[in-house]
Amino acid sequence: MFWYTAFTADTVKEGLPVMNEDGTPKWRMAPSPHGVYWQDGMKVGYQDVGSWTLMQSTPVDRAQAAWLYAQFVTSKTVDVKKAHVGLTFVRESTIQHDSFTERAPRLGGLVEFYRSPARVAWSPTGTNVPDYPKLAQLWWQNIGDAMSGAKTAQEALDTLCSDMERVMERIERAGVQGDIGPKLNEPQDAEFWLNEPGSPKPKLENEDEEPMTVSYDELIASWK
Repeated sequence: MFWYTAFTADTVKEGLPVMNEDGTPKWRMAPSPHGVYWQDGMKVGYQDVGSWTLMQSTPVDRAQAAWLYAQFVTSKTVDVKKAHVGLTFVRESTIQHDSFTERAPRLGGLVEFYRSPARVAWSPTGTNVPDYPKLAQLWWQNIGDAMSGAKTAQEALDTLCSDMERVMERIERAGVQGDIGPKLNEPQDAEFWLNEPGSPKPKLENEDEEPMTVSYDELIASWK
């Protein structure tokens, strides 16, 4: 399944061309496909997992008010209502709520996915990116080169890596992020990293295996 759940609410509105007259969708969510490097037990994607941030500089009375508001918004009753409107889940109790059991057939597989073991195959992004704006602009520049044919995919990724490392080196040297800032390793040959536990996989001779079509019912069985 590759789907920003925030999109779901706008695709299940009554009267849309993608909806049936009985309120069920004409589309279905399905498990994500994966490539030749995937092995059983690996992640198949990531989730944007949000959080509440209270600044150290926030006056105490405002921080306390914000904390109370956060508790209100994430409380059981409010979260059930909020989830029905936005269709984004933050509580297990909301996912299992009877009202979502009733509504599930009209959400195209969303509820089944979040109730299944498959959802743990979707990880959060992990440690926060040191400086998202600085690094994101490098990403799009280099991916654009690959998409236009100006560089091969490998050349674009190699350039992206070196560009990002220069930015992170400056952040590390400045020390502005303290003990949570980037800590870069010394450069090593690829073989060094490929021999480390949990390493990326070495390049396969055949990266384009014959695609396999699996029936929808069989795919959904993996969510049970």
